[in-house]
Amino acid sequence: MNRRKSFAVTLALLAAGGIALTAWTSLAGASRNGGSLTGAGSTFVQPLVSKWSGVYHASQINYSGIGSGGGIAAISSRSVDFGASDAPLSSDQFSACHGCVQIPWAFSATSIPYNVSGVGYGLKLTGPILAGIYLGKITRWNDSRIKGINPKVKLPDEKITPIYRSDGSGTSYNFTDYLSHVSKAWKNKIGRSTQPNFPTGVGARGSSGVAGLLGRTPGGITYVDVAYSLKSKFKIAAIRNRANKFQLPGLRQIQAAAASITKLRNSQNAYTAVDPNPRQPKAYPICTFTWAIVPLKTGKAADVKRFIDWALTKGQPYGPKLLFVPLPQVVKQAARKTVARIHN
Repeated sequence: MNRRKSFAVTLALLAAGGIALTAWTSLAGASRNGGSLTGAGSTFVQPLVSKWSGVYHASQINYSGIGSGGGIAAISSRSVDFGASDAPLSSDQFSACHGCVQIPWAFSATSIPYNVSGVGYGLKLTGPILAGIYLGKITRWNDSRIKGINPKVKLPDEKITPIYRSDGSGTSYNFTDYLSHVSKAWKNKIGRSTQPNFPTGVGARGSSGVAGLLGRTPGGITYVDVAYSLKSKFKIAAIRNRANKFQLPGLRQIQAAAASITKLRNSQNAYTAVDPNPRQPKAYPICTFTWAIVPLKTGKAADVKRFIDWALTKGQPYGPKLLFVPLPQVVKQAARKTVARIHN
């Protein structure tokens, strides 16, 4: 009960923070003394970038939430000054981006909301059950595998409708990365991808698209960043972690997942945060970094470096009200070293 109350308080704080989800954020003012920067990509990080753009005074920041795939394409074609993605670049994307670097600058969670008749908040689910649902192997909400971990919940004989992102999405990458960690069947048949070939379900574009579709679909389930679940007032599942604890994506649970990252094993800043170490029993298991993607050489080097370094330092305290937690120290240090390499 205490855990649920704590999560409710966190969501109330998020709502009080006034999440901005407009397509473009243009907040020019007389006090801004630098040039403008244009970015595009992740809808996941858009609320935080919107907040940053409102308080950052060195440049005007214009950001379009078009999805991670769109952001990667936009920075690769140099139609924006920075991209944003919730999935690290693949080797092919690195090549196509012609000298880009990726910089982790925020950390949050992917929630699993559902629309099940008569079922309240915090339905317990596991990774293998989620994989079974999205593989089309678990098709009714009163399936014995779901009932077995929810003995006190009256589950209806209702069809399960999996809902997924139809566009290139870092959230899809985070979700399928998690499923690949916890289900051999998923890893072997589907794997992790920004645009996986889901064998069943219904697709929708963008975070707002899947959230809207879930609201209209009795028996539906989807994956979306926790801010959109809050905005839509969805019921959210508690997911079992490696310590065999069922956790909701609250601020403390996301922070516990971040705290599990103490060593870096990738020189290109491509870190995974799913299914964290069981030594963090409070950790929510479907968390992700989100990355800024910028050319190593750019005519706007000074402005880009200033903004991203500000986001990594003074910008981090703006995250918690939006359910983004401060970056692990080791990650922040590596990110700032990468920023320092950007040049004209």
